[in-house]
Amino acid sequence: MDDALLVAGAEDPGDDGWTRAEAPAPPPRKGRGAVTAPPCRFDPLSAEAVDDGWGTTEQDLADPPPLATTLTRDATRSIIARNDSPDIGFDRSVNPYRGCEHGCVYCYARPSHAYLGLSPGLDFETKLLFKPEAAQLLARELSKPRYRPAPIALGSNTDPYQPVERQLRLTRGILEVLSDFNHPCTIVTKSALVVRDIDILQSMAERRLVRVCLSVTTLDRRLAAVMEPRAATPARRLQAIEALARAGIPAGVLAAPMIPGLNDAELEAILGAASRAGADAAGYILLRLPHELREIFTEWLHAHYPDRAAKVLALIRQTRAGGLNDARFGSRFSGTGAYADLLARRFATAAQRLGLDNPSGGLDSSQFRVPECAAPAEETRQLALL
Repeated sequence: MDDALLVAGAEDPGDDGWTRAEAPAPPPRKGRGAVTAPPCRFDPLSAEAVDDGWGTTEQDLADPPPLATTLTRDATRSIIARNDSPDIGFDRSVNPYRGCEHGCVYCYARPSHAYLGLSPGLDFETKLLFKPEAAQLLARELSKPRYRPAPIALGSNTDPYQPVERQLRLTRGILEVLSDFNHPCTIVTKSALVVRDIDILQSMAERRLVRVCLSVTTLDRRLAAVMEPRAATPARRLQAIEALARAGIPAGVLAAPMIPGLNDAELEAILGAASRAGADAAGYILLRLPHELREIFTEWLHAHYPDRAAKVLALIRQTRAGGLNDARFGSRFSGTGAYADLLARRFATAAQRLGLDNPSGGLDSSQFRVPECAAPAEETRQLALL
């Protein structure tokens, strides 16, 4: 017999007339978004905590040790990721980091950590991979004779300006390459660190090569602290929009994700605050909960907002055809049903009223050129063998 607590008289799950008692739910960890590290969908085995009857589980959970952030070099030999999704406005992206220390509990990129054999929960925000040769790899790919330019998205999966960027400066190196090649790009971030690179961004903006979008999920600092614990405060993000706009860099706001019953009432206020800061465009995305994220978000919701968890989950199901996620193209970003339709109308009305529905100018790919100092692609490949 194992050491789990057995309760007599319970419904018999096997043949001994006993059943296990569930372990108590773990408390949230300070400074982290996910509550636990659930196994990834590719794991053949999974472990589940149970109470052994001696009270040790409660003791262990009462004071969990702090989780440090670890960094691992990513030895990838390519840097541009491509997609053919019909509802995404770009076909290529660059992500210098895998995993994100911001710890946003709702992040749709969390399940991608499963491909590394890591948990999309706490592992996603504590076990990061970085690509030290990102700039060199990008220069090599842009130098290939068959390469044809189109805007590259930075921040499509994980934030290019997450805290570790202060030391590693990988995103800045990527921007330097893009600027040298006159290559257009878009940036999505939750970090005010983007203003560090205003010198590069301003030069690119003068050539119509860049647009920056700050993601603002809430104006409530308390909600932001538990929902996205290591991202910049909402006020700092608005200040970043203001600094970018003042420097002549096109800056927009992304109210995402909108979570029914939790932050969606703030939609108009977020757009209004961003407009006053100088944003010239806006977008929104309805909460998405693919794969393991369903469990991660539900667990977080019960831990932080137990009084409204049932209502929030019920409203999400109203927008997702009765489930917690709907991955169909065309509706995965906006949802379906009356509640989702109302949110879409609210956004359209507010964006039009604030002048955020018609951003000025597009990005220019016609200026692209391979600088003379860039090594030919074939030469670069040969040098890499030495």
